[in-house]
Amino acid sequence: MKKTLIYIIVAAVLVGLAAWKIADNKKKQDTEVKEVARQVDKINVNVITASRENINTDYSANGTFIPKQELQQSSEISGRIVSVLVKEGSKVGAGQVLATIKRDAIEVDVTQAQNNLQNAIIDNQRYENAYKTGGVTKQQLDNSRLQLKNMQAAVRAQGVKINDTSIRAGISGTINKKMVEPGTVVSPGTALFEIVNINSLKLSVLVDESQIGRIQLGQEVPINVNVLPNDSFSGRITFIAPKSDVSLNFPVEIEVQNRGNLKAGMYATATFKTNHGAETQNMLTVPAEAFVNGVSSGQLFIVNNGTAKLIKVQTGKVYGDKVQIISGLNGGEQVITSGQINLDNGSKINIVK
Repeated sequence: MKKTLIYIIVAAVLVGLAAWKIADNKKKQDTEVKEVARQVDKINVNVITASRENINTDYSANGTFIPKQELQQSSEISGRIVSVLVKEGSKVGAGQVLATIKRDAIEVDVTQAQNNLQNAIIDNQRYENAYKTGGVTKQQLDNSRLQLKNMQAAVRAQGVKINDTSIRAGISGTINKKMVEPGTVVSPGTALFEIVNINSLKLSVLVDESQIGRIQLGQEVPINVNVLPNDSFSGRITFIAPKSDVSLNFPVEIEVQNRGNLKAGMYATATFKTNHGAETQNMLTVPAEAFVNGVSSGQLFIVNNGTAKLIKVQTGKVYGDKVQIISGLNGGEQVITSGQINLDNGSKINIVK
């Protein structure tokens, strides 16, 4: 009887402990659910504090060197190559003979054209004399004169063909490629040699629309060449495209005198100096990624008592990933830099960092 009472008391204690534990767990679970619900109601965002900083206002653009002059030298006539007088790497001058085409058949045509011209001269002289005595009509004399002119033109045409059997360089430069060998049969337009002039090179770069107004023709531009880190170069802007490409970038060309160590195709960086030589300016900036629908929209979200507030700012120039703020921010505001896609004006937010 006594043992039974003890068992009953122990069982009651265990049941009480279990009930207390269940109640305690439920309380904790309710607390956690409320916290999760509270957090779910908020949108996680990252923020930065808008502040003034010294910004390097120089603008850099990357590009590759291209030859100032480049030519695919081709044949003017059909024929068989009999000699090639240059090789790849040869320096050539404008007008220099690079190769010759077999001319035997053309020389026969030249001889025939010259013989026909002599006959036309003799015939015309007869008509001229006969016309003076009334032996031929004016129309017959005119036909004779026309025949003479045609024969003279035929001789000149054959002379052009003879001249075209010598393939001559159209520009001064270096033979970059040779696409022909003796015995090759060519036709008009067949590319035979690639000639490049790299006495001076052009660095071709793309300049963003926000920077194009800050550069001008003739401006001196420092240039760094990746594969020649110990050498310094500079050039002058010789071309600024009047129209941008589809990405709103403007093609710009900078001419650089070659001291002998630059090659076409090398990768380089041009640095456009601005603001009368000042390298840095103190200005209020925010990251470009903070803008809603791009920098051009001028719209930002800032933190306002635990919510996101959409504001409009006036932007200045873009420096890399930083955007100058002219008005709309005073500095010190917390600007949201990520999570904007999920935000509306007044959305509750949870600052992650």
